[in-house]
Amino acid sequence: MPRIVRCGLIQTSLACSTQEKIETIKHACLEKHLRFIEQAAREGVQILCLQELFAGPYFCAEQNPRWYEAAEPVPDGPLVQLMRELAKAYSMVLIVPVYEEEMPGVYYNTAAVIDADGSYLGKYRKSHIPHCAPGFWEKFYFRPGNLGYPVFRTRYANVGVYICYDRHFPEGARALGLGGAEIVFNPSATVAGLSEYLWKLEQPAHAVANIYFVGAINRVGYEDPWRIGEFYGTSYFCTPRGQIIAEASRDRDELLVAELDLDMIREIRHVWPFYRDRRPETYVELTKL
Repeated sequence: MPRIVRCGLIQTSLACSTQEKIETIKHACLEKHLRFIEQAAREGVQILCLQELFAGPYFCAEQNPRWYEAAEPVPDGPLVQLMRELAKAYSMVLIVPVYEEEMPGVYYNTAAVIDADGSYLGKYRKSHIPHCAPGFWEKFYFRPGNLGYPVFRTRYANVGVYICYDRHFPEGARALGLGGAEIVFNPSATVAGLSEYLWKLEQPAHAVANIYFVGAINRVGYEDPWRIGEFYGTSYFCTPRGQIIAEASRDRDELLVAELDLDMIREIRHVWPFYRDRRPETYVELTKL
């Protein structure tokens, strides 16, 4: 019987002004996403991923301790607990990117993974943290992830997560493949300009090199007061052959849905046996440089 999984990605613009109180911003963003989660349930989505730091703006465009107030524990914070209820109600796997507080003063850019019965499977913490002009001051807000590259065995598929800047590094993408990932989700906040041309190169390349599906998510629009650039949407799904099979718009809030045939992974790995032909004993120097 074919293993076809119906998956979804949510891309949105910021729900309200960044001048509002933190809790007001989080509530507005949550309400916007709840509408799309309900739409996904109506459309039979089985695995749904939200965008990076979904409950607020991409605040890393400035260095302001005010935004520490947006962090909450994972999984015990209110956002993840609510998403657990929704996952159970809709029999839907949810990947929920949030700002995590491990303890006061220690924060991570995190994605919680919730199975279709509402159980919390674990989390991925963003491993590669950019800190560069213009407007990507992430080391002010996040510690580098310390949980490795886990693969989550959900009801519908084996899922991995890579967050935004991580996509520039092939090593973690390979680790997810070696760990058994069938679908890798990359929730992002990336703006038009220098790296836009890489958006449809790197992640299809990861899909081909590691022979799994990729779901790439980007938010849309401009966010005051920073306006570091336009978040250009174009979220997409690509196959293990690197083919983009569904793509969202550049400038609209949107739920993107695609059906992924997981049997394609086995089929392609029989044609291109990259895992069989790896030579890990020759790569030792890579970790010494």
